[in-house]
Amino acid sequence: MIKLQNITKVYRTKTIETTALNNINLHVPKGEFLSIMGPSGCGKSTLLNIIGLLDEPSGGDILVDGFAIKKYASRATAKFRNEKLGFIFQSFHLIPDLNVIDNVELPLLYRNISGKERRALAAEALESVGLANRKSHFPSQLSGGQKQRVAIARAIVGKPNIILADEPTGNLDSVMGDEVMDILTRLNKDNETTIVMVTHDERMANKTHRLIRLYDGSQVA
Repeated sequence: MIKLQNITKVYRTKTIETTALNNINLHVPKGEFLSIMGPSGCGKSTLLNIIGLLDEPSGGDILVDGFAIKKYASRATAKFRNEKLGFIFQSFHLIPDLNVIDNVELPLLYRNISGKERRALAAEALESVGLANRKSHFPSQLSGGQKQRVAIARAIVGKPNIILADEPTGNLDSVMGDEVMDILTRLNKDNETTIVMVTHDERMANKTHRLIRLYDGSQVA
């Protein structure tokens, strides 16, 4: 499902060169729930962004769900990202002026489907995360756990093969964090959705199939 070969990422300025990722080799099979851990600044989010085609590596090859990425700014890559990948962020990234169901619909605006179908898919996604009764609410009217469940609904509304989650429980207390992990675990089990999750929480990482660790941009375990 995801294959990275000799991935490096180097940030350069006129005076300094910083290696964010150093020779990463990773294979994530279909249906795996993988967690990535490491100290702040070790390259976890950079790696997730590269897997998600949001950032371009300085070197190496990437294969995601059979798609070999060559041009990151191409229309084909943008279409692939919209249809095959779902993203969940620590800070939710909900639009405050849109209600819940409109937030969930957003990824579908880039697809050639009717407004009625978009609405139905968004309602289905909200039902799956237990928020069908909140579709007319605005983000400011929701708890942190509810906001993250809306973010999960937005990530899965297009039925992606892969979900990439960057600290999805980082802003939540332990009870809400467990609820979010239960939803992700169910998605992985019932739909065989491949999930790659960055986390600082060892307890959450231990709920996944496999854990890898980064340190100073290198994979150490």
